[in-house]
Amino acid sequence: MANRIALGDQLSIDRGELSFTFSRSPGPGGQNVNKVNTKATLRWPFWSSDEIPWSVKNRLAALYAKRINDTGELVLSSSRYRSQPQNIDDCIDKLRSMVMAAASPPKERRPTRPPRSVKINRVKAKREQSAKKQNRKPPSTDEY
Repeated sequence: MANRIALGDQLSIDRGELSFTFSRSPGPGGQNVNKVNTKATLRWPFWSSDEIPWSVKNRLAALYAKRINDTGELVLSSSRYRSQPQNIDDCIDKLRSMVMAAASPPKERRPTRPPRSVKINRVKAKREQSAKKQNRKPPSTDEY
């Protein structure tokens, strides 16, 4: 089971589907920053994954379109920590949270109507505004 990564309650993928590349990490790190490749970049071709349902794949593509490259790979990177294993785990945690967000279908919006009191208050405010404007007019001279 160590070869599988649990992405949710019922979703898991084979660790072999993920590919990692490493590069020099920006930021603090002393002398290590110039000689140790600690930044981890995860690439996952999620369209070819058989364990993820198509509905989740489509929502992933819609939610995270900017993180998908031209070859259809989801690309994540982490340079939060100063060690490769911690950055790998951080990438996997990011992937897990992204898949969990895509796995839960969006709630359907139920159309609502404004309450009666809101309609009454709106009409009342319009009448008050109209009366205010009417009071600004000079008196009419038709009565003479």
